[in-house]
Amino acid sequence: MIKRLLLTFLPGLLVLPALAATTEAESPEARGLAIAQEADRRDSGWGDQTADMKMILRNRQGEESTRELRTRTLEVEGDGDKSLTVFDHPRDVKGTAFLSYSHATRPDDQWLYLPALKRVKRIASKNKSGPFMGSEFAYEDLSSQEVAKYSYRFLREEELDGRPTFVIERYPQYEHSGYTRQVVWIDQEMYQPLKIEFYDRKNSLLKTLTVSGYRQYLGRYWRPDRMDMVNHQTGKSTTLLWSNYRFRTGLTDRDFDRNALKRAR
Repeated sequence: MIKRLLLTFLPGLLVLPALAATTEAESPEARGLAIAQEADRRDSGWGDQTADMKMILRNRQGEESTRELRTRTLEVEGDGDKSLTVFDHPRDVKGTAFLSYSHATRPDDQWLYLPALKRVKRIASKNKSGPFMGSEFAYEDLSSQEVAKYSYRFLREEELDGRPTFVIERYPQYEHSGYTRQVVWIDQEMYQPLKIEFYDRKNSLLKTLTVSGYRQYLGRYWRPDRMDMVNHQTGKSTTLLWSNYRFRTGLTDRDFDRNALKRAR
């Protein structure tokens, strides 16, 4: 997901692994880019995937509400991925659908279908830093994180919860981002993020995403069971619980056209 969530949701990053442990003479920018490229290379070739998700919203007082969703994602060669997210529960959001076309070097295309209004709403580029369906994930967090969307800088190597990581900084290169920078802890074995810190337009720490419960699929691709996004400025948080990953199910572009928003059930 993290190429996509995040994935999709969260989303939520052509060198060989040895290149990531390059010489001290290499610039921090070149090493950071090399790590991001390797993460992208390792997470390419899966084709399409579907998954189920529970979204748990918590307010400042710790009160919770839960939503149930389904996601599908199509890998697009030479561009960003396409994804469709459909809400199944509770009743007040049932049938709401979110369609995203991620792009590497131009603004993403995103639409939201609201069944109560029976209309499709396009998400403007300048609004993509806003919250998605009341969660602590922004619309821009839901695009696949293409390498070309950022510039990079290697910071250090360190252990996180007993796992060796590369810590890199990435800077959005697209317009209207809500972030000045992100600090990413990338697991040195999986080349997947374990933690991301998001800094707002004033360069203050806004949110922290923690990703856990990784499992390997098809003998190659790592996907998490859980993502926790904490907003340090509001005290709110959102947890995504992932299950039932399936790959290479035969999805096509038609499953991700704008009519798919209204067909989604």
